[in-house]
Amino acid sequence: MNTVRDQRVVLAGGAGFLGRALAATLETKGYDVVVLTRDPGQYTGPGRAVGWDGETVDEIWVAEMEGAKALVNLAGKNVNCRQTAANRAGIVRSRVTPTETLGAGLRLVYRVPEVWVQAGSLAIYGNAGDRICDESGFVPDEYPTDVCVAWEEALGRAIRPEMRWAMLRIGFVLGRDGGALPALARLAKLGLGGTIGSGKQWISWIHLHDMMRLFVEAIENPAVHGIYNASGLQPVPNAEFMATLRESLGIPFGLPTPATLVKLGAPLIGADPDLALNGRRGLPVKIHGLGFRFQFHELADALTDLLRPTAKEPAPTPEQAFVRTFAR
Repeated sequence: MNTVRDQRVVLAGGAGFLGRALAATLETKGYDVVVLTRDPGQYTGPGRAVGWDGETVDEIWVAEMEGAKALVNLAGKNVNCRQTAANRAGIVRSRVTPTETLGAGLRLVYRVPEVWVQAGSLAIYGNAGDRICDESGFVPDEYPTDVCVAWEEALGRAIRPEMRWAMLRIGFVLGRDGGALPALARLAKLGLGGTIGSGKQWISWIHLHDMMRLFVEAIENPAVHGIYNASGLQPVPNAEFMATLRESLGIPFGLPTPATLVKLGAPLIGADPDLALNGRRGLPVKIHGLGFRFQFHELADALTDLLRPTAKEPAPTPEQAFVRTFAR
């Protein structure tokens, strides 16, 4: 398919789960997709890979932004690690530095991209309990909200004033081939798909298909400008999520995982137990108000769609299952 220069989309940090899915989605719509990645020689996904290290301004990747349709920034270190001071500093740096680097690159561009779409996180609302978190929700002064605030402030400094921008605070993305769902399904099939912790922590989920549609909406709709919760309309407590998952798989029972066990086990494999035990009840008020309509409203429908039988996958080791389950 022929493409034109103003239909180019540059994906920074686009080699991961969301990046590959978005690159494939954009290619089907006729965009020229450029994936900025640290190891372009090893990249085998959709789009055209161009090297960058997230820290150095280089004329090669900067040139790709010239006159582009959109810049999408997905760069950031996985937060599922031991919560040491060094790791926390690394998590902040992995989000702030690439954002600042992209901003520095934009200062060298004559025709800037039409829009900057920035990936963020619903974790900015903290462990919110039953409190409903729309885009105007309370942001506590604690970890990991301070990471998210630094991330969003970096975008504010990096963006050029003539550009439209959209910050997508992303929730729990459900996909067939990535994210936490495949590992959760494997655990459920092993009889380990019970309630995690109290089961009261909210999971603000979104089907990968709707997540991709939301990215495209942010790229193409000039009315999308500002901060948006990127989650579905029906968040559910962990207990309900796990019960619906078991029902979708035809699994009659699942052993629960007490909070104490999660807290004891996570450090042994270098994971963060708060990712499993904390939650927030995010609602996509602003994007819904603009007329965006989700295709997957109910969790049961989303899981049924994503868990249709495919080729048999090997069961993970316990360590792999824990890491894949609670990684973001």
